[in-house]
Amino acid sequence: MTSPAKPRARRRALTGGLAALGLASVMITTVGPPVSAATWPTPTSSQPVSATIPVSGVVDGGMKRYYGSGDLAGDGQEEGQDPIFKLAAGATLKNVIIGAPGADGIHCEGNCTLQNVWWEDVGEDAATFRGGSTYTVTGGGAKKAADKVFQHNGPGTLNISNFAVSEFKTLYRSCGDCSTQYTRKVNLSNIEVTGTGSTARLVGINVNRGDVATLRGITILNDAGRKVIPCQKYNNNTAVGTGPDSTNCLYSSSDITYR
Repeated sequence: MTSPAKPRARRRALTGGLAALGLASVMITTVGPPVSAATWPTPTSSQPVSATIPVSGVVDGGMKRYYGSGDLAGDGQEEGQDPIFKLAAGATLKNVIIGAPGADGIHCEGNCTLQNVWWEDVGEDAATFRGGSTYTVTGGGAKKAADKVFQHNGPGTLNISNFAVSEFKTLYRSCGDCSTQYTRKVNLSNIEVTGTGSTARLVGINVNRGDVATLRGITILNDAGRKVIPCQKYNNNTAVGTGPDSTNCLYSSSDITYR
């Protein structure tokens, strides 16, 4: 989505380390079950972030709210914004709330895990997945996404489970015009969706690239007009149909519950 251009945020090195921002870097341990998808948390405190925070290993935010300031104070849809967090390959970020302004949320440079991460007001995107083969989003939720929540630019599979989403246009989009394209897969399970009466899409996939979306346990609230489209098919950026099939959009009516 193109908006009037704003000056591109300058990239600056992080100073002070994770400890200065209230984050704890720990050894990888077994992760417990995520909280209920419908339970929106109250932040323990708030922290402005003016330069992208690099994450490696496992980082637990302790349910603190992080929001953009200075160079990260953007909250629109202009392309090229920097993220609040940038995850190295293999990193896990958990128990974090991203407030407004949200900039470009989170970038995963390789395989990554986002556990119990909440976006109160999505900026350009909530999270972008670039390199790697497997990405996991478990628990958490996102609100107020004027365009996309999750942007899948790299190869591989994105698994999203126990997640709540409302006030959004597209929950997941396989990139339609990246300079390098791939066959991508997305698996949605136990997703709570709140409709707003406007057209929205759970997934947008490129059938001409062989993308595959699997949907299980989808609950859609407040959508009597059936405006939420479970699976939108594209040839790159051209919409070519919706609905389940045996090749690209793998779900049946029993996988979608309306309440």
